[in-house]
Amino acid sequence: MPAMRKENKLVKLRRLGENTKYGVAASGLKELVKKGCDILQVPAKGAHACLYEDGTVVSEAYFRTLPNDTELVLLAKDQTWGGFVCDVGLLLGSSDRHADLLISSAKSLLTDEESPKRRKILQDLLHNLEDNSEREAREDDGDWFQGIDTRFKTKSAYLKYSCESRIRGYLKEVDGYTPTIQNSKARVEYKKVVENMLEKLKAVKYNSCYFDRKETEGKRLCTEQGWFSCQGAFDKKSCPALHSINPYGNRESRILFSTWNLDHMIEKKRTVIPTLAKALQNHSSDDINWEYFYQLLFTRENLRLVHIVCHKKSVHDLQCDSRKIYKKAKKKKN
Repeated sequence: MPAMRKENKLVKLRRLGENTKYGVAASGLKELVKKGCDILQVPAKGAHACLYEDGTVVSEAYFRTLPNDTELVLLAKDQTWGGFVCDVGLLLGSSDRHADLLISSAKSLLTDEESPKRRKILQDLLHNLEDNSEREAREDDGDWFQGIDTRFKTKSAYLKYSCESRIRGYLKEVDGYTPTIQNSKARVEYKKVVENMLEKLKAVKYNSCYFDRKETEGKRLCTEQGWFSCQGAFDKKSCPALHSINPYGNRESRILFSTWNLDHMIEKKRTVIPTLAKALQNHSSDDINWEYFYQLLFTRENLRLVHIVCHKKSVHDLQCDSRKIYKKAKKKKN
């Protein structure tokens, strides 16, 4: 009795780094690789195939389970493929001349896309691609400045003001604690410390350099292009989601950046301010290390830039309670 003829399977085959796909019919993996090497001009020795989707290497047995029209990549002996994410990497790593084509393609796909998840992916892609971060002046990117006072002529000037406003807000909270201090002498000393902090902040322009991409690398929190990265929640070493944003890029990013927090790792309201007031109950402002509190309240020593998702509003248990801060505060400044 003659052996049963194996049924051909039709797959779509492409070469590494190329988009053109060829329909190849084969009864087994060995036949597929041989035909593919002839069509795609890939050296036969060591050639192998893997799934385009995720890079899974295809064995003879696995090949028989594949449905028709499965997309495969034919690889030479030393080549590897990690899945279609590699195509995304190649695309994002390409020159800027491809950006306009990518934007128009994403917009076209978005028009007909019905899946909420894929719509979200396309919208996020467009949001990051439509980037005018290289434009600094108001006259060069009018859309970015919509709703912003005309006194701001550059993006850096506005973002410096944004950072300064946050730091001013922290100082206002420190000053606002003054009426709660019952001891009149301690209240006077507390007020002196607030005034000292104000003068120090004025001298450094309220640390507005943190949001200014024109500042030196050691002072700014962003890259030279204006990209900020989430530093993670107060109890984490980094951001597991790798959140990043460039508020210099477009108006939407600028607005979204306002929701990011400069979070105090050792809490401002629950710990730092009350401990400062306590330290002044039996000491004058000259006898405490008020600059230590200044560092905790207004500088990167205790501030962490975090995406709103990573901002935890729960009590910050960092094993650094008010007693430890109080102990440092009593040491006279150098």
